[in-house]
Amino acid sequence: MLPFLLIQTRADDAVAADEVRSTTELGGFDAGELTALRLDRVLAAGERAPDWAAILAGHSGVIVSGSPFNSSDPDELKSDLQVAVEAELGRLLDTVLDRDVPFLGACYGVGTLGLHQGARVDSTYGEPAGAVTLRVTEAGRQDPLLAGVGPRFTAFVGHKEAIRTLPDHAEVLVAGDACPVQMFRIGTHQYATQFHPELDLDGLLYRLEIYADHGYYDPAEAQDLFARVRAATVTEPRKVLANFRRRYGR
Repeated sequence: MLPFLLIQTRADDAVAADEVRSTTELGGFDAGELTALRLDRVLAAGERAPDWAAILAGHSGVIVSGSPFNSSDPDELKSDLQVAVEAELGRLLDTVLDRDVPFLGACYGVGTLGLHQGARVDSTYGEPAGAVTLRVTEAGRQDPLLAGVGPRFTAFVGHKEAIRTLPDHAEVLVAGDACPVQMFRIGTHQYATQFHPELDLDGLLYRLEIYADHGYYDPAEAQDLFARVRAATVTEPRKVLANFRRRYGR
């Protein structure tokens, strides 16, 4: 099987490594089936921009994981690196959509794919870090990436921005009370989730410690938050990732 491409935009090496671990384990990827690309590192080093057409030809599909970047930040507050990353992800999505390459964006991938397709992304439906209950829509019940997922399930979230409005050609597959668009599809093979199918309990707790001062939660409430997270039963989101691997592996 051709490997899947995991695109990362995290500066912290340890967090990036743990992200590869959790994605591999939760998606059921065997050795050699997941290739990680540290896009921020490539661009910060001044390397040549990726030849996405050539890269995608050697991969079964693309996964874009979470990020400390927020797509909806005002341009004047974005670093040069963030601007470069966003421009490169735009080029990637141009190729993905043009060649109908399977794509799954998680958290940061919602804003990336959403903005590329004309969605409005802002802070209206941001959610603090934790576990939330979500519901599968009628369209979602028919979608192969949600095969085996119950009509209501618990997932990990934590995001400052989210989809406020989607373009008419997007299909909402999973919804939530605090954040209406939790998963959507463009066309047939391009997906994005606001929740984290690639994140397990250990990974979430580790990120919460690393990003304690990044505004995802009140540090004074950390112990209560950690206790609530540990008490949550989160088993369904990983099925989305595993279904993506099974459906598109080639």
